[in-house]
Amino acid sequence: MMHPWLEDTWRRLVSLGERMPHALLFVGPAGTGKRDLADALAAAMLCAHPTEDGHACGRCDACLLRLSGNHPDLHLLVPAAQSASPEASSAEEGGKAKSSQIVIEQVRDLQSALGVTAHQGSRRVVIVEPAEAMNTFTANALLKSLEEPPQGCTFLLCSSAPRMLLPTIRSRCQTWAISPPDETALRAWATDKPPELLALARAGGGMPLAAERLAARGMAPHLMRFVRDIGALPGTDPLMLAGQWESWLKSKEAIAAGFDMAQLVDWVQRWVTDLTSIRLGGQVRYFPDHEAVLSAVALRAKVDAMTTCYNDLTRIRRVARHPLNARLMLEDMLLRFARAIGGIKR
Repeated sequence: MMHPWLEDTWRRLVSLGERMPHALLFVGPAGTGKRDLADALAAAMLCAHPTEDGHACGRCDACLLRLSGNHPDLHLLVPAAQSASPEASSAEEGGKAKSSQIVIEQVRDLQSALGVTAHQGSRRVVIVEPAEAMNTFTANALLKSLEEPPQGCTFLLCSSAPRMLLPTIRSRCQTWAISPPDETALRAWATDKPPELLALARAGGGMPLAAERLAARGMAPHLMRFVRDIGALPGTDPLMLAGQWESWLKSKEAIAAGFDMAQLVDWVQRWVTDLTSIRLGGQVRYFPDHEAVLSAVALRAKVDAMTTCYNDLTRIRRVARHPLNARLMLEDMLLRFARAIGGIKR
C-alpha cells in the first residue's frame, strides 16, 4: 500500500513500463517516503505477478524471497550503521564504530554480484540510500556501473541532499522530486492518529514519516514544552530560560528521545519563520495551533529584526551539534530572539 501523497507519483512510475530508465534518483526532504517508494518499485519489478495497480503481489516465490530479506537480485547499498540494529549501531565492535558512509568496498562487492547472471528472472534492482552518504571515491566507483549498467539492472537512488552528489551521478539518473503532502493530505493522514503526531509533522515542515519516527522516540512532550517556553517570551527572562533549557537537554528523557541542541535551534528558527510570516501578512506554517500566541508576539516585532534573528540562527545551527559551550549558545540564541521581538532594548 502506497502512502496517499505518493499515489500520483506511483502511477506515473508504473506507467513507464518498459520505458523505465536504468537509474532513477528520488529527491526530497527526509520523511516524505522516498525509500518506501523505492522499496515498492523494487518489489514490483522483481515480482512475477504484479497487481493491476502495479504493486508486488506478495505471494510469488520472488516476493517471498524479498520479504524474507534473501532475494539474490535485490541489492542494498546503505551505511553499515543504518543496516545494523539500534543496539549494534550504538555500540562499537572491535573498537570501531559502524560506518555512517557507504564505503567503496560495498560498491566493489555489488559490482562482483552484478557480474553474474540474475538468479530470479532477468531483473535486478539496486537501492542506494542515502545516496549522499557516498564519498567521492565510492561515488566514482558506482558511476562506472551507472555508465554501463548490466542488462536488466535498475538503480534506485534516494537523497535528501542531492547537491552533495557528484554532478556525474545526477546526470546518469532520471530525477523524481518527492514533495511533502499539502495541508489537506496531511490532515487526511493524521485523521486516525494522536493530535501530537500532526503537531510534530507540521513543526518538521510537513514530513509525516519523520513525525512518526520522532513520536516513537518520545519527542512529542518536548515539542509541547518548547512551545510553552518560547511562547512565554518576552515575559520570561531569557537568561533564566537558557539555564532551564540546558538542564532540559541534559535530562535522561531528552537524551532517550534524541532531543538535542540541533533540534531545539531548528524549532526556534521555525518559530521565527512563523512570526515573520504573520508580520508580513502571511500564514502560519509550522505552529498553526499556536497562531494566537504568535500573532500577539508578532505585533511588537519588526521584520528587519526578525530577519536578522533568522540569519543568526542559521549560523548557530552550523555548530549546534557540537557546541563548545551549550549554556553560552543557549543564552546567545535566546537573547537574540528576545531582542528581535522587542523584549530587550539594544
